[in-house]
Amino acid sequence: MTDRLHPSAAPPSKTNLVLGNLPPKQVGFGQSQYPRTPSRVDPNNPPWPAFRGYHTYSFAHATMGVRLPTILGKAIDDVVRTLNEEYEEDRIVDLTECISRMEDLMDDLQSNTILRPIIDDADVPLWNKEIARYFRGRTWKDAPWLFAEALHYRRLHECFSVSKYWKTYDVFFRQKCETFSRSGDAVFELSMRFADPSILENKLTGEKALEAKKLLFHELTQVCLWGNSTDLSLLINMTEDDIKKLQSTGGDALAATEKNILGNHLPKLWDLVSSPNFGKGRTGGGRIDFVLDNAGFELYCDLVYADWLIQSGLASHIRFHGKRFAWFVSDVTSQDFQWLINSMCYGHLFPTVGEEELESLKMLGERWKKYVADGVFVYEQHPFWITGYTFWDLKSEAPDLFVHLSESDLVIFKVSFSFEFRDVRMTLIPFIRQGDLNHRKLTYDCHSPPSTSFDVGIGPLASEPGAPPVLSVRTIKSDVVVGLPEGVAERLDEEEPGWKISGKYAVILLSAGHPGEPVNFV
Repeated sequence: MTDRLHPSAAPPSKTNLVLGNLPPKQVGFGQSQYPRTPSRVDPNNPPWPAFRGYHTYSFAHATMGVRLPTILGKAIDDVVRTLNEEYEEDRIVDLTECISRMEDLMDDLQSNTILRPIIDDADVPLWNKEIARYFRGRTWKDAPWLFAEALHYRRLHECFSVSKYWKTYDVFFRQKCETFSRSGDAVFELSMRFADPSILENKLTGEKALEAKKLLFHELTQVCLWGNSTDLSLLINMTEDDIKKLQSTGGDALAATEKNILGNHLPKLWDLVSSPNFGKGRTGGGRIDFVLDNAGFELYCDLVYADWLIQSGLASHIRFHGKRFAWFVSDVTSQDFQWLINSMCYGHLFPTVGEEELESLKMLGERWKKYVADGVFVYEQHPFWITGYTFWDLKSEAPDLFVHLSESDLVIFKVSFSFEFRDVRMTLIPFIRQGDLNHRKLTYDCHSPPSTSFDVGIGPLASEPGAPPVLSVRTIKSDVVVGLPEGVAERLDEEEPGWKISGKYAVILLSAGHPGEPVNFV
């Protein structure tokens, strides 16, 4: 009878073999299947592998496991604050039910439950079609990060949209307002320079005038890129004085930052907008569309830039595309757009500054209000911008929006991130809140090689007939990167392993598109 307890029955120790003739290990298995052909691409299967919440090596893991629950917790705190300021019983009871739904969402996130359909509002079919077709049985962490994160904000909206009194409540509105009011130094740096358009005129003519305009365009585009310098808030031990230094928009600082623009199509961009054909030959410039990102100071920089484009004659009118409801913390809504301009004209956000600075801000605000009244500035909010689809699906899921954008002479996708301040031991510390969404949606938020060309990275928005020129103005702060010269990403991976989320580097990438070609839906 075998004695299983006897020492001789123990399994043998490892046997070391010297195998010098075996072939070496090979690498790159499965890489030949990427990028996927267009017919094999769908929301759950991007052109290259998707980032997912269980990928511990990616920013997706920190977002799904820590950042989203933290953001939702702060949102609940905001609603509780509002609840404590209410006095009508019906509104109080209604808001407590909103809080209860938010807590259910928190449980779903932290328990990594299976994604469920949306239950409210007019965009339900679009959302639920995508969930049923591509994500049935998926959880928060094994669905692609981009879709799961978007669904989180859609579910957060649902917490209020099914209520009676709080359908349009924005849990992030207070924070967005504070980002502008805390950026006073940079706000007035720009208003004092651009409030009076006549000072931008000069006596130069011909080539010298064009060169002067080119230089100003070059600098203002960088202001549009770096202007929300608080985007560098991942350098988390900065004081408020440090923040103010970073918010300097002076020319010397801009020249120093250009070396950090890793993919730089600024020369190509200038050639486009300064061409006699820009605007299809119309007098007064072309139509430019801004797909907005963050509210507050970044929106202010966008409007300063847009104002100069009008004043310079490079643009005749500008359309701003925002979100229909609170989205990814700091994205611009109609409420944010109106609040900014009205606060500039009537607000008391900067009680310690002088009359001259306040008047310059008011002049800017009043001119922008006139632009809005005259149709020079137009704010729009198409439902597609708050879906889970990437911009690769813009033509198929929002054909009306694709046709609308095809009539633009340049579509600028803004990409930045905003910040919040917290009091920590009497020191104002900035913390990252959100960002990079536009670029992630442009590029399908997948693991494409960093040297992938921008045209390849954005797929149909570069290749479809009628696609407009597309510009991405982006500070890099998530894993997906395209448009870099060969070898740059590899060098930075060695020298600065956190470069993709530091906010230190940027890209300005332009796709020429296929403007003027007939749009077809065959």
